[in-house]
Amino acid sequence: MNNQFDLNSLRIFCCVARLSSFVGAALELGISAPVVTLRISELERQFGVKLFHRTTRRVHISDQGELLYAWARKLLDMADDMSDAMSCTKSDPVGSLRVSTTLRLGRNHVCPILSMLGMQYPKLDIWLEVVGTPLDIIAEGIDIDIRSGEVNEPHLIAHRIVKSQRILCAAPSYLERYGHPTSVAELAKRDCLLFRERDRAFSVWHLDGPNGSESVKVTGRMGSNHSDMVRSWALNGYGIIMFSDWDIAADIKSGKMIRVLPLHSQPADVWAVTPARLASSAKVRFSIEFLIDQLRSGPFALQGIE
Repeated sequence: MNNQFDLNSLRIFCCVARLSSFVGAALELGISAPVVTLRISELERQFGVKLFHRTTRRVHISDQGELLYAWARKLLDMADDMSDAMSCTKSDPVGSLRVSTTLRLGRNHVCPILSMLGMQYPKLDIWLEVVGTPLDIIAEGIDIDIRSGEVNEPHLIAHRIVKSQRILCAAPSYLERYGHPTSVAELAKRDCLLFRERDRAFSVWHLDGPNGSESVKVTGRMGSNHSDMVRSWALNGYGIIMFSDWDIAADIKSGKMIRVLPLHSQPADVWAVTPARLASSAKVRFSIEFLIDQLRSGPFALQGIE
């Protein structure tokens, strides 16, 4: 077996394995699907194994493919670390940077800040992954994850960007019809607009207030797995929402939304999270510092309620 393999082919292989798609890998990597197929075929001939089982609808990695994936990730990580270490002598960050975040953080804040980063440092190749639910950033090859809420994974390093909280709000029209709730327990009897997955009929809201920590199971007639839909319904007076203060501050300032139970909130600091192995990466450290500076005080900063 020829062991003089190409790192670019291994990158293509890992992308196909992660996405379970030749076409998806081609789109993400900016190359043609035939090139992806050719590189995978070359690896299969080189190692003498079948790396994927192909069907008309999906690509499934084989047992031998899983073994190669584990080794390929180690080799690619070492190659990236070597490249990053050599770039430490340069003034500008170079190489690929993979960032993930949620839709609203991404669209309104992270995306324009990454645009500024890319314009200032043209040798940096940036990929932004917008996700609806938390992902395994190590398995997905993410360098930096910008997230709101708790960071519990022991193998990740979290850098706090801003202190934040989730607060309860409703449109004036809703409060005129039904009045202000006077306790956390009363929320169980109200229409609460839920940002949730389709298989969950309820949500449990945890709130800190004068009486300490309180929890309430809430539901409502309308819910969605898309935060924009939930916010739109709230503005139209369909119920109460719990949103991050930086996400709803402009609506409160304009009077479109009114805070409900203002003495209660849920801690939801915003963090820049990275795998522990990238703690020494100059490129990642530089990018985190740039993101933190801009998210704290730049033109696209996270501004909470006053």
